[in-house]
Amino acid sequence: MVRVKGFVLTDKLLFKDGRIMFDWWDEIDESKEWQRFIFHLLSASYAVVSIVALVQLCRIQLRVPEYGWTTQKVFHLMNFIVNGLRAVLFGFYKSVFLVKSKALEMVLLDLPGLLFFSTYTLLVLFWAEIYHQARSLPINKLRPAYYSINGFIYFAQNRTEVMDMSGHFIFVFAVISFCAALGFMIYGGRLFFMLRRFPIESRGRQRKLFEVGFVTGICCTCFLIRCIVSTLSADMNAGLDVLDHSILNLIYYMFVEILPSALVLFILRKLPPKRVSEQYHPIR
Repeated sequence: MVRVKGFVLTDKLLFKDGRIMFDWWDEIDESKEWQRFIFHLLSASYAVVSIVALVQLCRIQLRVPEYGWTTQKVFHLMNFIVNGLRAVLFGFYKSVFLVKSKALEMVLLDLPGLLFFSTYTLLVLFWAEIYHQARSLPINKLRPAYYSINGFIYFAQNRTEVMDMSGHFIFVFAVISFCAALGFMIYGGRLFFMLRRFPIESRGRQRKLFEVGFVTGICCTCFLIRCIVSTLSADMNAGLDVLDHSILNLIYYMFVEILPSALVLFILRKLPPKRVSEQYHPIR
């Protein structure tokens, strides 16, 4: 037996003092009451974000009813759908996690993550279009690229579920998350530095710098966390979405979906002006 910095190591690699420190983690994971509280807390948090997105969508529609489905409106609609779906899934967590069909379970758990990817890469598309237009570059290939990438991702998910290759999809999802973070860094960074070159007295320059800079930082961080967690899950062949990992679910979804969504919605809360010109751009 060896004592190192207050930890007692036996030949069975048990940490006597350390076990006391982490007993609470095991107790919460194994407690049905704590599981119910954590998953219902996640459900309520997602529901709040979903309602905020819906309210913002309605406010935008009332402010500029003459415009159709702009990028701004689609972004808030998709936020409403993604967070609402998560709220329902965590509200009925027992029915979801204990579903008999493995393929159906993967669809229910993975689909909101894919929709989250589609929702926030929509911002990358919007920024890319602004940057290309400002640089007099062609934009006709940007939207087809966005649709193609998303179509491929949904097709890949469907294939892995049919072939029961969940580990492969987790790794693919890690690559997807890294590419999303890279997209935010490239186009968010380009747009940010382009705005910095505008005259200081330019109207709205400071606000735009704030919006682009903070949204880029938030989205890059959350997608990098998703990438790291997905890589570790694939490497260890361990899942996050299981009843035994209620604390991990709370930490993970709070930091990669709930808080980023809430912060981005708060930053992009400004409504378009009542009287807009023909050159009105969404997501002001």
